[in-house]
Amino acid sequence: MNRSMSPKRASLPVLTVLAAALLSSSALAASPGNDPAALAKIRDTAMQSDYAWERMADMTDLIGPRLSGSAGAAAAVTQVAEAMRKLGAKVTLQPVKVPHWVRGLESGELVEYAGRPAGITQRVVLTALGGSGATPANGVTVQVIVVKSFDELKARSAEVKGKIVLFDVAFDQDMADRGLAGQAYGQGSAYRRDGPRQAAELGAVAALVRSVGGANYRIAHTGNTALQDYPRFPAAAVTAEDAMLMSRLAKRGALSMKLVLTPQTLPDADSYNVIADLPGTDKADEIVIVSGHLDSWDLATGAHDDAAGVASAMAVLETLKKLDYRPRRTIRMIAWMNEENGTRGARGYLAAEQANAEKHVGAIESDNGAGRPFGLRASVPATSSKLFAPLQAAMQPIGAGIFRREDALSTGDLSGLERAGVPSFAPLIDTSSYFNYHHTPADTLDKVDPDHLRRHVALMAATSWFLANIEQPIGRASVPER
Repeated sequence: MNRSMSPKRASLPVLTVLAAALLSSSALAASPGNDPAALAKIRDTAMQSDYAWERMADMTDLIGPRLSGSAGAAAAVTQVAEAMRKLGAKVTLQPVKVPHWVRGLESGELVEYAGRPAGITQRVVLTALGGSGATPANGVTVQVIVVKSFDELKARSAEVKGKIVLFDVAFDQDMADRGLAGQAYGQGSAYRRDGPRQAAELGAVAALVRSVGGANYRIAHTGNTALQDYPRFPAAAVTAEDAMLMSRLAKRGALSMKLVLTPQTLPDADSYNVIADLPGTDKADEIVIVSGHLDSWDLATGAHDDAAGVASAMAVLETLKKLDYRPRRTIRMIAWMNEENGTRGARGYLAAEQANAEKHVGAIESDNGAGRPFGLRASVPATSSKLFAPLQAAMQPIGAGIFRREDALSTGDLSGLERAGVPSFAPLIDTSSYFNYHHTPADTLDKVDPDHLRRHVALMAATSWFLANIEQPIGRASVPER
């Protein structure tokens, strides 16, 4: 040994190693892992906070509707990004081109029907469907053909050319009241999505669909259509009451309507997904997504659909920052853009992360309204369900301890990631009244219960933390072939 060497210099490598070890130990110490006390603390902290409510109020009351391509959607990107930066999250705005469809004039009037008194016409309450084309500026006045199914449309195809087709298919509220709201919506929305296209293929001049939802207080429910190949074809939703009226009148004899719709499809607009990362410690390259979608339809402020989901996802990061809990894996909050009429944001993210899909451990999205959550839905392998027992136990005190495994959740923004093998998670929510407000002018802040929202945050925060720290592999999603 060279005696002229300083003892301090000789020990530098050792000190460096020790310092690194201490730093690593300190980081792990800030991550209490999935012990019951940590999960309970996350739950209780979320249940005592109104952060999500405040962020949802900002989005709905200060901005309002946020349809893709609109000024409201752009303002929401800025608002959420600024709130996440204020928390100290690493924020990225991921560019995405989105559809830019704008609503114009919309009116319907029943002008001819059997037994109509002289001088009498009847107004129909309706709203254009997303992607609808326009009638001439002065509208069209033609006969209405009422059908109750796709089979009836096919059987009466010879009558359709030059007419307006009305699909009068009722939303099954009995199903919704018994925990099958999603299935009821799926049945009804098939007519909204595919009905206009099928009517256009048969030569109709326009299509109407009975609104897909409950609470029949003469409110129209909008939504997207599959009119990509028929962009000039007019399509609208009529209220349940008006659909039933038109069905009754059509049974008396020929029924004619004057329909005016003047929406426009403008060039695609520039927008963004908002991504906010809470970096992990020793597994920072592995990712857990927690998310909601930022856009809404233009009829109201989208409180249930989906400001509540975005605000809850934002509150996950706020809860963990407040506790100074540092996850082992990175927790990534995403406010998706364009779920309602294109899922361009989700598709853009998947394209950017396709090669990195294996590093995505799980993805959570809340997009079924802000009703009371009772637990989780999860597309994990059957053999992994038992791993979630500690999370279930932590959620039981707030009545959210159910764990329901499914082969695939197929939620809008996560479906591509799920097909790529990323397990999806979503709150298991009471949706019995969700479709009363969904895609209507009534989807406003006052319809959300603050206590239910806090339970959403508690469930999503605890689930995010659990996935970010779980030791055992939970496996990959395996979506069945269709």
